[in-house]
Amino acid sequence: MIRKLLPLVMAAFGLGGGVAAGVMLRPAADADHADAAADPHAMPAEDHAAETAEMPPEGEHGEAGVPEYVKLNNQFVVPVVEEGRVASMVVLSLSLEVEAGFSETIYEREPKLRDAFLQVLFDHANTGGFSGSFTDGANLVVLRTSLHEAAALVLGTAIKDVLITDIARQDS
Repeated sequence: MIRKLLPLVMAAFGLGGGVAAGVMLRPAADADHADAAADPHAMPAEDHAAETAEMPPEGEHGEAGVPEYVKLNNQFVVPVVEEGRVASMVVLSLSLEVEAGFSETIYEREPKLRDAFLQVLFDHANTGGFSGSFTDGANLVVLRTSLHEAAALVLGTAIKDVLITDIARQDS
């Protein structure tokens, strides 16, 4: 009987210890992040007002001011090298927010765009951007900004934003 119960007890202690370690080692959040942690769907009043002011009225879909979202066909796979060996792989899916009517242009320039994005992603990996808490808000802002700048070099002013739709790291 104890042989069957002992693995379950050990698993429960391991799980509890992992949760406790995660809570204790979590980075300290400032006031803005603490509010977001309390209710992740809540939006500060000034952000909500700005967002609603930017949204077009109903019925304006397809007009010049409404952006289009273009999902890039393939994922980006980025190796993270530490001490001369591949320590992990990061896989990202990206979408682009562009001005209306530029979807076809994105697909025409996708090879050049993918090349620019891969260079940014490799540089980000080499500077330690995918190490540790790589999904931290500040790290993702730096990455999005760099990706947006690279996209602007390829697409000009047609690009409005780069969206990271999926991101995952597989440690080896």
